[in-house]
Amino acid sequence: MTKVRKSPLEMEKDEFRKVGYKLIDDISDFISTIDQKPVTPGEKPSQLQKLLENRTLPENGTSAELLLSKATELLLNHSLLNGHPKFFGYITSSAAPIGALADLLAASVNPNVGAHILSPIATEIEKQTMAWLAEFIGVSPNYGGILVSGGNMANFTGFLAGRTAMASEKLKTDGLNATEKLTIYCSKTTHTWIEKAAILFGSGLSSIRWIKTNTANQMDTAALEETIKADLSKGFKPIMIIGTAGDVSTGTVDDLKNLAAISKKLKLWFHIDGAYGIPAAVLPSCKTLFEGLEEADSIALDPHKWLYSPLEAGCTLVKNPKHLTDTYSSHPDYYNFGSHEGEYTQNFYEFGLQNSRGFKALKVWLMLQQIGKNGYIKLISEDIELAQLLFELANRHEDLEALTQNLSITTLRYVPKDFDVNQDNANDYLNKLNEELLNKLQLGGELFLSNAVIQDKYCLRACIVNFRTSEKDIHEIIDIISREGDKTHKSLSKTN
Repeated sequence: MTKVRKSPLEMEKDEFRKVGYKLIDDISDFISTIDQKPVTPGEKPSQLQKLLENRTLPENGTSAELLLSKATELLLNHSLLNGHPKFFGYITSSAAPIGALADLLAASVNPNVGAHILSPIATEIEKQTMAWLAEFIGVSPNYGGILVSGGNMANFTGFLAGRTAMASEKLKTDGLNATEKLTIYCSKTTHTWIEKAAILFGSGLSSIRWIKTNTANQMDTAALEETIKADLSKGFKPIMIIGTAGDVSTGTVDDLKNLAAISKKLKLWFHIDGAYGIPAAVLPSCKTLFEGLEEADSIALDPHKWLYSPLEAGCTLVKNPKHLTDTYSSHPDYYNFGSHEGEYTQNFYEFGLQNSRGFKALKVWLMLQQIGKNGYIKLISEDIELAQLLFELANRHEDLEALTQNLSITTLRYVPKDFDVNQDNANDYLNKLNEELLNKLQLGGELFLSNAVIQDKYCLRACIVNFRTSEKDIHEIIDIISREGDKTHKSLSKTN
């Protein structure tokens, strides 16, 4: 008689149902009361380490029921809650509940979305998701694309496709030593991903031309053209212009129409980093702001930012998908991922850096259908309106200075009403004051902001990509900033 294998990792049907139902109940309670919890417990690493109990790897196993109960308590009570209505830090959105359920379903089947034969329906869902995302932001659904982990990887994927398309054909065989002096052009406010890309992919930091910004914090297109002209006269080979659709500090959108025209005239690759801001292109009121988007050769956007997907979900879209396969495709002997009975078979390993890939598309695909285009127009518009309200309230407040407002990002700083801004070293003190204030706010649990430096002013930065935030929260955070700012000012004044 054949012996049936019994694995300690397997869970019987009744056990799985019991543990799963309890977990879903706990998550449901958590979501329904998230606004009543502190944004963060503000615990120190040493405090958290004590909670983990096991100092060494356990020799023997523990029941799934006990483990999940403990893990639930740890995560729900000792985490920074970016789904809290007063979380405005960095660009991490509140995550849609359907996305959590989608990740559970995806992990249960566990398709490897690297090859069609390994993930038949998952591959088709990701293909449809790419077409929908392209349509959503207003470019042709014929753009090819791939889901990745986030903004860095989305930009890397487009960057490498563009460099391969623009460089010598010897790039793949002889590396960068066989190519010309490739140069890349971007605003000085471009996200740090471009520095990582230049270093990690062998171009070097000297290949980047940091173009100054104008008074609107957009890339100065006149300076861009002058720099490209100068490089051409010195024997460099310009290959790529990078525009930003929503910079991380202020939310500024570059003049994409002009950048597209320059790229087309000079036959350069036009890449847009829209990881944060590009979903706003769906708004009729923002149509002019994003004009030129449809000319991009590659675009990065992050559904886990302003489309409210759970982490991780980044995306690269490329106008001509062949540039992705030219860059990433390989066909080792041990791959049997060819056509399917004469039909074209898309294998996502040929579109990006990964071979084995999880099913990130399911949550995005479901969310796009749950509320549709019009639902997203409503939510994104409301986020922008709330950021505008924050700016207006700060501008009217006697202790606050409103600095910038673009898309759903507002920057401001605390300036005590009795403070003489004309005294010596006034800005140095205000910078220190606002940095101390931010540190207190981030650990205090009432709200969470991040920071920016605007014209040498250290300021508080609120990015609202949160479908749970309301006008009530905006009014309350003004009061919190003012109250805590006053305490911080009095404390600093005593030590100075």
